[in-house]
Amino acid sequence: MNVNDGTLAIRGHRNHMDAINAVFKAGSISNMVKSKKLKKGIMYECVKRKIPFVLAGSIRDDGPLPDVITDIEVAQKKYKEVLKDANMVIMISTMLHSIATGNMLPADVKVIVVDINQPTVTKLMDRGTWQALGIVTDVGAFLPLVTREIEKLK
Repeated sequence: MNVNDGTLAIRGHRNHMDAINAVFKAGSISNMVKSKKLKKGIMYECVKRKIPFVLAGSIRDDGPLPDVITDIEVAQKKYKEVLKDANMVIMISTMLHSIATGNMLPADVKVIVVDINQPTVTKLMDRGTWQALGIVTDVGAFLPLVTREIEKLK
């Protein structure tokens, strides 16, 4: 999906695979940012602003990327470490990771889940993350709108 206008991206899945291959060639997401091959987006902002992130592997991964933790026990420990002081978590477009993360959070942590698939939102809340606020929409359309609203606050 084209995040600027909401239209379908030409060669959408091919773009996904090209991005994975580019990260492999660079060696990491951080190297992609340093070499200016990655110039915008969530991962770019995390690297530039030194915001910790955890990428956990799945048996279904295309890749996985060099930054992905493929040992689930190690990944779960890293998730807990990064989440320990969180007071709000925004989960976007990743059902399995959202449900797993939701299960690790105390009930007083605010949770916002954004996914185009309504059952994803429902499953998260049905599996114990009752405090989650669900937004059913395409993340590609949602993030530019949120960015615009945040920019208005500055």
